[in-house]
Amino acid sequence: MMTGVAVGLAGCAAPKDPKFKTYKGPKIDRIHVFKKERMMQLLSGKTLIKSYDIEMGFAPEGHKQVEGDGRTPEGAYLINRQNPNSRFHLSLGISYPNRDDAAYAHSIGQKPGGEIFIHGTPKDYIGETDWTWGCIAVTDAEMEDIYAMVDVGTVIYILP
Repeated sequence: MMTGVAVGLAGCAAPKDPKFKTYKGPKIDRIHVFKKERMMQLLSGKTLIKSYDIEMGFAPEGHKQVEGDGRTPEGAYLINRQNPNSRFHLSLGISYPNRDDAAYAHSIGQKPGGEIFIHGTPKDYIGETDWTWGCIAVTDAEMEDIYAMVDVGTVIYILP
């Protein structure tokens, strides 16, 4: 379910592939993820542009600490890459692990894990609750919009 102000999504960057849309609205300067509410918001300044229902890791409570724990990280990160060839339709990389995340995992003799993304949902997982390995999932159609709206370097705050 999406809410918020009207957004200017239009056309396709590549006419034969509708997953590459263009966005002509206000610059998205931060993303807020509220894990408990299972909601992600895209904001421009103080204005809520869009809100999305999300799915997360299969063990969503608490901060991601080690590889394979199924948790979605908590804290401040950056969108650090776009992946147009994601196995989950389209995806935006999240800069987990940061220095503190890596240091903690190594201090207990573990790997911190990585490859945390915002991504689409394959049809086998539609209707499933918290099925990822720590990522944030939305519908494929929503991911097409998010991919067009969010630039690399955007701050993402993931809150409990």
